[in-house]
Amino acid sequence: MNNRPTSRFRRAAAIIAGLAAASVALSGCLYAMIPEQTEPKPSATNAPDTEGVAEDLLPYYSQTLTWTECGTGFDCTDVTAPLDWENPGAGEITLSVVRHQAEGTAIGSLLTNPGGPGASGVDLILDSLDYAVGADLIENYDVIGFDPRGVGSSTAVTCFDAAEMDDYLYGIPAAARGTAEWEAELLDRHKAFADACEANSDGILPFITTINAARDMDLIRAVLGDKQLNYLGYSYGTFLGATYAQLYPEKAGRLVLDGAIDPAVPGLEVGATQALGFESALRAYMQDCLDSGECPFTGTVDQAMADLGALLASADRAPLKNGDGRLMGADSMMTGIIAALYSQDSWSFLTQGLEEALQGDPATMFLLADFYNGREGGTYVDNSSEAFRAYNCMDYPVEDDPEAEAAIRAKIAAGAPTIAPYWEGPDSCEVWPYPPTGTRGEIAAEGAGPILVVGTTNDPATPYEWSESLANQLEQGVLITRVGEGHTGYNKGNACVDDAVEAFLLDDVVPEDGLRCE
Repeated sequence: MNNRPTSRFRRAAAIIAGLAAASVALSGCLYAMIPEQTEPKPSATNAPDTEGVAEDLLPYYSQTLTWTECGTGFDCTDVTAPLDWENPGAGEITLSVVRHQAEGTAIGSLLTNPGGPGASGVDLILDSLDYAVGADLIENYDVIGFDPRGVGSSTAVTCFDAAEMDDYLYGIPAAARGTAEWEAELLDRHKAFADACEANSDGILPFITTINAARDMDLIRAVLGDKQLNYLGYSYGTFLGATYAQLYPEKAGRLVLDGAIDPAVPGLEVGATQALGFESALRAYMQDCLDSGECPFTGTVDQAMADLGALLASADRAPLKNGDGRLMGADSMMTGIIAALYSQDSWSFLTQGLEEALQGDPATMFLLADFYNGREGGTYVDNSSEAFRAYNCMDYPVEDDPEAEAAIRAKIAAGAPTIAPYWEGPDSCEVWPYPPTGTRGEIAAEGAGPILVVGTTNDPATPYEWSESLANQLEQGVLITRVGEGHTGYNKGNACVDDAVEAFLLDDVVPEDGLRCE
């Protein structure tokens, strides 16, 4: 059984736009590559902040950035960082950074991270600036996106080619689900993937960790010329931001953590809580579908969920053939379902996909699954799958407790019966080339100022209880609750949330702890 977060929430948790932008994504317009760079333009940043920096790190912290235009209103640069922060002389990596300069007078830089781990912060800002941040933040901040180490345009984890990735993500096992042969077949696939990552990633795998990424983030802060870090992080980006505050409390400025991950929850519990969260979101979708009068299912929510379970079981026995020749089994169908649950705006696409699947046509469900996996036109537009695995396999300690695994399996089966059959499988990190170095534990960030934590009550990927927990752990955590569906809460149309977040980031106005936004 998986003892770390499953890859089922890799793409959608990683990209906060999710399927809220599905009308664009499904028409074939996913995140674009960085436009070709033109002549350099002067940097508007201050001198690098090297105060208190150790001598062996000064060459990194004192570097001068050269910015080049990379789209209307955007400029890009590369930051050089040590491969190993514990041994800065052991080699270097490159961090890709994009900046949208403040449209008014800048009060500083605002670093952003869309989550994952494995999502490209460069692509998010280049392609979805006004989705990542609101207009007032665009007016007053230099908005910064960056690809963490291992991700996208930075020194990246590289594993399979497109054909191999198709087989890894969409391939249908020959053995029957749940059998020892099935487990062995999946573990062999994970081993082949891990071996390819090791062979093709030029020695970076043991250094792809959240702690190292947080240290990289401090380097970016410093070379931008900011004395403190102002930060807006989504989903996994909340763990990255909280880790930063733990490491550099005196450098933590105004931090907003939206859709929080609880750093104290072990991998087994993470998987179980998310399974239950997606089941809850699926039931909410199903009620809405039935109420619409245009649902391919009928009866009560329980009856409709049972019929959906039957559809999945049917696809498991006899996969549906797509127009491009690909076969959709139950696992890929579940990927498409989960992708659509990240935003209520995507529910209509899910209805369309399920209605077609009931007629034997998996085309829309493949579009949803492909978006989730970062696949477009037979190729992969990012390396989110590879980076996700690399981070989680290094961040989460191994859990080898058969009794605990059995209890978690029973919990998922009881609380998420529709999802449960497709949530199990061998832990891919069992065969990762390096042992994990991360730990799980509470983060207090003692000495940091107030940190805002935003939680959505029926968030399927980062359940609300995690936001409550993180806000309680932080020495000066402040919880904002968005009552509603979908993943993350800021810039989702709730004025109460948006006003509180922006007043904090712009004017350092700390909202009342426990603010509840209906």
